Parts: sequence; structure tokens; C-alpha cells
Amino acid sequence: MSDLSDRNARLLALIVPLALLGGAYVSEYGFGLYPCEMCWWQRYPHFVAVVLALLAFVVPPKRLWTALAGLAIAVSGAIGLFHAGVEYGWWEGITGCATTVSGTGNALEAVLNSPIIRCDVAQWDLFGISLAGWNALFSLGSAVAIWVLLLAKERTR
Repeated sequence: MSDLSDRNARLLALIVPLALLGGAYVSEYGFGLYPCEMCWWQRYPHFVAVVLALLAFVVPPKRLWTALAGLAIAVSGAIGLFHAGVEYGWWEGITGCATTVSGTGNALEAVLNSPIIRCDVAQWDLFGISLAGWNALFSLGSAVAIWVLLLAKERTR
């Protein structure tokens, strides 16, 4: 049973960041929801989590890599929670947090003609929860699930 919980933790540590990054890129390239600076901040820990989760499948100590992947996923969730709070007006965001989406050609012209993506305005929501909020829910919930699965093995020893 404990080997199964380790395997499930590893799978979750790999699938969750891949799915959330995939959703982010589909939103961006498929639906034109360009990321702001804080959206990018949420992606970076997921990239790290994917690498750590892949290591957990091939390099000992596998449980350590899995736990670290869970930590990276939790970091993304914490950033998502902070970002959602900024979007909902619960607290102030980072000063000057906006990104321009530049195209090809003259760099200055591209920046001047590109949309500014603000961190304090949700571009999309579902049931009143922004993409940052969904990232926070899925990431934090998954990180807890990963750690619970890893701790289940500790208790069975």
C-alpha cells in the first residue's frame, strides 16, 4: 500500500503542474488571455515542480524529490493566492505590475501598440474565481494531497 501512495504522490507531482501549465498556455495562445507579471511568477514554480517530479521517477531519494515538487507546487499556489487577493482588491499588489504583449517589428512601436496586462484585474473567471484563484486552489490542494500521500507511507512503516 505504501508503494502505491508513493507512486500516486509522484504522479500527482508531475500531472498537476503539467496540467496547470498546459491550461495557462491554452488560455494564452488559444484564447488570448495574456499573462501579467504575477501570472508568470506562478508558472516558474510549476516548471521547477515538473523537473523535480521527473527526477522523482528516476533518481533516489525519490520521496525527497516528490516532496520538493510538492513544495514548488505550493509556492505557485501561494503566489496565486496573493495574486487573486490583488485582483479581488483584498490587498495592494506589487507597484507597476503590468506586462505589455509585444509583437514583431520595431520594438518601441510594438510596445506602444500592445495591450497592457494588469495584475490587479482578472481577465477571466469561473464562478467568481479568477485564473490565479483557481491556480491557488488546485496547487495548494494538490500540494497537501502529495504530502498526505507521502506521510501515509511514514505511518505504515
